[in-house]
Amino acid sequence: MKSSLMHRGALTGGLILAVCSAFLSPAGPTLADDGQKNNIGTDQGAHLNLGAADLPEIRTVTTPAPGVTLTKISRGGADSSLFWTAEVAIPSDSPDPDAPASALSSQATAQATADKLKASGVETRIEHVQSPQLADAGGDLGYRVRAGNFTAKTGGNATVAKIKAAGFASSVIYTGWDGDTDTSTKTRGPWNLQVITIDPKTYKGELAASFGPDLEKRETTSQLAADAHAIAGVNAGFFVFDPKAGAEGDPAGVGVYGGKTLSEPVADRPALVIDGKKNATSIERLTWAGSLSSASGETALDGIDRVPGLIRNCGGVHDLPTPLALHDVTCTNANELVTFTPDFGPTTPAGAGLEVAVDSRDTVTAVSETRGGPVPAGGHTVQAIGNDVAKLRALAPVGAKLKIGTGLAGQDGKTLHTDQATSIVNGGPLLVKDGQEDVTVKHDGMVHPDDGNSFYYGWVHKRNPRTFAGTDAQGNTLLVTADGRSTNSLGLSLKEEADVAISLGMVQAMNLDGGGSTTAVAGGTVLNSPSGGAERAVGDALLVLPSRKDEQ
Repeated sequence: MKSSLMHRGALTGGLILAVCSAFLSPAGPTLADDGQKNNIGTDQGAHLNLGAADLPEIRTVTTPAPGVTLTKISRGGADSSLFWTAEVAIPSDSPDPDAPASALSSQATAQATADKLKASGVETRIEHVQSPQLADAGGDLGYRVRAGNFTAKTGGNATVAKIKAAGFASSVIYTGWDGDTDTSTKTRGPWNLQVITIDPKTYKGELAASFGPDLEKRETTSQLAADAHAIAGVNAGFFVFDPKAGAEGDPAGVGVYGGKTLSEPVADRPALVIDGKKNATSIERLTWAGSLSSASGETALDGIDRVPGLIRNCGGVHDLPTPLALHDVTCTNANELVTFTPDFGPTTPAGAGLEVAVDSRDTVTAVSETRGGPVPAGGHTVQAIGNDVAKLRALAPVGAKLKIGTGLAGQDGKTLHTDQATSIVNGGPLLVKDGQEDVTVKHDGMVHPDDGNSFYYGWVHKRNPRTFAGTDAQGNTLLVTADGRSTNSLGLSLKEEADVAISLGMVQAMNLDGGGSTTAVAGGTVLNSPSGGAERAVGDALLVLPSRKDEQ
């Protein structure tokens, strides 16, 4: 979408002022009650299915452009039952001496930990953690050990010091971030959400995804929105954050921008597919196939625009330790063929292996015995590592015609056709399918085997900042952010995220990147409160672009 967004950079300041004006003159707050319909194109009840049923909820609605609605939702308030407490990192039950400690363990191990702490003068409590049942995971997660009840985070410092002196790691956490089954429907908040609704019947602009100047650099959501003069936007898919996991900023899953596939899917995890011509979105589980062919033969292609040998979130046929999706894990593959486009960045990843340059007419123009260099304008390069070096050398000598084929397919096996108005961003897990909750955390890699439910506890079960997207029964697209990791906004567990999606009338919904990435922007302003205290630079964003007549 780079060329499309650069073209839209000619937008005049008049629309921006009009957008700001819309924020200065909002439609006004409304206090939701059971007799009032909400304001985001749904027939659902007036309040979110979140926390205690009797919570007050205020919605403030603005309309920055015809067919685009921004709804700020504040639900609940101060909850006197919530407090800060010290949570103990319990040594693993595993015989492996290098196995990491975890917040959860078996009851016997939790009791043994509590006994040791008591002997050191630290009074603790053991809590059984029950997680809401999702489509393919949930239930009994194990036991945790906690100590103390503090009104402020700093109040737990002395207790943490005692726990550490006894030989255990510990940190102070807020109980409002728990997503436990027995408390989730009783919590009184507070929560703060932003909802961007795009009505395709009225909106004349274009919904699209953007990664900025190139894939390997990260930009904030507000930067991406400002560069495109977008009316509004949210952060989008998962991406490589740590350079040790690949090229920083590279989508960690499927990425299609302006109709060009620049990143392959992770297994068949859900993807948000956008038809910018119609402003219609759908959620599909996509797979892909890549190939290299010349007069000398044909072979499979492993990836697009990523560091060979490093596969963030796994999901490839020969990936180690697993060919399945495994979230926030970087799998490896010693033998890979990866193609690069000019969108990747100024130069391709450097390292041992082989790289061939292919011009715009599919002719191999150069063969390099090491990796790293510029991509020909309008062309590609292909890098090989491991055993695939010999394959590429035989397939692509200088002067050969090298065809690079990539294709996406849906669950039905049919090819997904794209054009310049097509954007696709990665995410997961699925939240809602055909109007019913269908939170597929195990299928989509959020259940880590043999880690004592540690990852599940922190990522799925606990409340975190979240970004999600989907459609309602009227065909509107909803982009939603929920702040979290603070006492001013608790965040959502994945079960609560699905509950909120249903409350908003969504019939299809999926989770996008969240945590410190969660950001909503409009009119040049960051609408939410990013959990890191400042915006995080991200891989890509979903942007509500102005209509073409507004550019003139």
